[in-house]
Amino acid sequence: MRIEKIKTNHNVAIHYTHFPLHPETPNEGKTLEALFGTDATEIAKKNAHMKGLMDAEGLPYGVRTHTYNSRLSQELAAWAVTQEGGDAIHDAFFRAYFVDTKNIALVGVLLDVAESVGLDRTAAEEVLVTRSHQHVVDEDWSKSRHYGVTGVPTYVVGQNGVVGAQPYEVIEKLVVDAAKG
Repeated sequence: MRIEKIKTNHNVAIHYTHFPLHPETPNEGKTLEALFGTDATEIAKKNAHMKGLMDAEGLPYGVRTHTYNSRLSQELAAWAVTQEGGDAIHDAFFRAYFVDTKNIALVGVLLDVAESVGLDRTAAEEVLVTRSHQHVVDEDWSKSRHYGVTGVPTYVVGQNGVVGAQPYEVIEKLVVDAAKG
């Protein structure tokens, strides 16, 4: 994976900033046909394209039919990274959403994911009920707008960034250029 290679080759730390991708999506989700205003044939092509991109990264990918609201998962992730081993939640949410096609707007799904990476289920539930990390995600969304983020992934290093799945060399150039100046 490109990011793991960057971390290894350049001794950098990765910080995830949350982004409001389709924040208007209701908690019950929305079909991809409705989201993109297209038919099942086009969705199959989009899924095949995404699978190809994921395969190139060595990442698993399931056949998605819906998109789900990710706001609560972002709030839980903002808390999780403050806990021992909590960084693992990012990969677990990726798997839940893109591989297992789970509705990550549902509290039960979020708690299962948190527990699967060793986080305390009761503490995670408290985070979701009280919305204790809502402000962290609000700040991230504001930062994303400030940077002009329009999609994921977006890589920002120093004052420069690129949007989309980029070749390793493009991401490495961001890191090297930031180190120079």
